[in-house]
Amino acid sequence: MARKPARMYRNITRRSYTRREYMGGVPGSKIVTYDMGNLKDEFPVQISITAKEACQIRHSALESARIAANRILLDSIGQTGYHLKIRVFPHEVLRENKQATGAGADRVSQGMRQAFGKAVSTAARVDAGQKIMTLSINPGNFKQAKESLIAAGHKLPTPIRLIIEKGQELVLT
Repeated sequence: MARKPARMYRNITRRSYTRREYMGGVPGSKIVTYDMGNLKDEFPVQISITAKEACQIRHSALESARIAANRILLDSIGQTGYHLKIRVFPHEVLRENKQATGAGADRVSQGMRQAFGKAVSTAARVDAGQKIMTLSINPGNFKQAKESLIAAGHKLPTPIRLIIEKGQELVLT
């Protein structure tokens, strides 16, 4: 079964639907972990990815962004040189009214009659300026950290901005 393109679910078109008892099951999230790297140490520099526009980010896009950032960080810095945290959770259930195509489809498909749709995916609702990921590093690894967050930003359906939250004076020197 082919997935529909992300542009179909990116825009927030209606209010959040929270009545899960009518949905008949919610698909599981693909995100493996929300905290990666060295979880014990404190790092002096923190960089965050923020969204420039309000949108919905599917769980598969969040997972691919996490993998892209984590791969670059593991190769260049190592397991103990960073802490990457995903700041959003895909709680929004995306529904789709499946339509049959081909010969005899008019007898099988019900069209728009009672078109509630089946749950196909989950997404995180993100406001403009909201943090999506935060990366904590040492100042010497700033270039690799910036490269990894830009690679992760390419996987997301919204334009991003990198913000140095902590340790700006360490990075500029």
